[in-house]
Amino acid sequence: MVKDMNNKAIIEFFDRLAPVWDNDMVKSDEIIEKILNGAAAKEGQDVLDVACGTGVMFDYYLKRRAASVTGIDISPKMAEIAKEKYKDNPAVSVICGDVMTANFGKKFDLIVVYNAFPHFPDPEGLIACLKGHLKEGGRLTVAHGEAREKIDARHTGSAAKVSVGLMKIEELKKLFDPYFETEVLISDENMYQISGKLKD
Repeated sequence: MVKDMNNKAIIEFFDRLAPVWDNDMVKSDEIIEKILNGAAAKEGQDVLDVACGTGVMFDYYLKRRAASVTGIDISPKMAEIAKEKYKDNPAVSVICGDVMTANFGKKFDLIVVYNAFPHFPDPEGLIACLKGHLKEGGRLTVAHGEAREKIDARHTGSAAKVSVGLMKIEELKKLFDPYFETEVLISDENMYQISGKLKD
C-alpha cells in the first residue's frame, strides 16, 4: 500500500539527522557480516547501496573487495557526508537522488537496501524498479540489523510521518516472487533479511 508520504518530508527528516547519524548508529558487525553472507556479497561485484545514508555499509563492501560501490540517498546532507568520507576512494561514488527515477548508466551485481525499506512509500514499485538495475543473475537484499518489532517501535513519534512500517517477511517475499528466486528469508529477534537472485 502506498502511504501518503512525500519526498520533501523524508528529505527534511534525514537532513536533520545527518550530522549525528554516525554517532547515534546502532549496528552489529556480526549481523552485518551475516547479512552480506546471505546477500552473496563477494569480490569483484558492482554494488548499489540504496538509501545509503552516510555510507555506513561501504567499508563492509570494500572489505569484501567489491569492484565498485555506488551509494544513492535522497537526503542531500546524508549524501554529502558519505561523499566526503570516501572522496579519496575511486571505487566509491555517491549520488544524491531518488532511486525510483535515477539513471545510473550501468547495472549492478548486488543491490542492498539496509535499514531503509520502511521509508519507501511504494514497496512494490521499489522492488520492480530495483530489479531493472540488476545484471543478469544479480541479487537484491532487503535487510535490517534488528527485529521487525524493534524497527517498527523506532518508527513511532516523529519518524511515523516518514515510515510505512516494516511488512512481515512473508508479505515482502510475495513482492519478490515475480522477479526473484528467494535464497534467504530471516525474521527473528536479531535481524530481518530477504535475499533473492534475479530470475532468468
